[in-house]
Amino acid sequence: MATRDDIENWLGQIALGDRASFSALYSATSAKLFGVILRVLDNRAEAEEVLQEVYMRVWRHAGRYRVNGLSPMTWLITIARNAAVDRKRRRVAIPADMSAIDSESDSGPGPEQRAIAASENARLSDCMDELAEGHAEAVRRAYLDGETYAALASRFDVPLNTMRTWLRRSLLKLRECLSR
Repeated sequence: MATRDDIENWLGQIALGDRASFSALYSATSAKLFGVILRVLDNRAEAEEVLQEVYMRVWRHAGRYRVNGLSPMTWLITIARNAAVDRKRRRVAIPADMSAIDSESDSGPGPEQRAIAASENARLSDCMDELAEGHAEAVRRAYLDGETYAALASRFDVPLNTMRTWLRRSLLKLRECLSR
């Protein structure tokens, strides 16, 4: 087990670029720092990534450690804990599950679909204009508004079978018109 003096010496040597000291520091402290990170993140894979980030910070900033009577382990644990908390905050801000993003995205038609729909609506409107005057209204009420055949027959004052015939013939004309 490494002493406070050992860790302080390694940090001093790391500040000078000594790789052997970095390796010794890693061997002596990585298990403890990994435990701290894992407790915060509760995800082993993320904890391993954050541990690597922590040691990269230690390598770059070892010169910032000052021997002041405080434990160098406290300095290392603070770096590890802060890195883990930062990762956890990013995790909340950016959903790990992309389906969450899909559920938040606009599910409506895109510009291309709207243009196609507008073109088809114009064609359908033109074809509806070719139907007899009352027949187009009957088709709209039956298939867009959901009125029953009986209600339509009553509204247009025609027998029920006549209304069925109007609707059937109107749909055939629409299909023929739209296929041109």
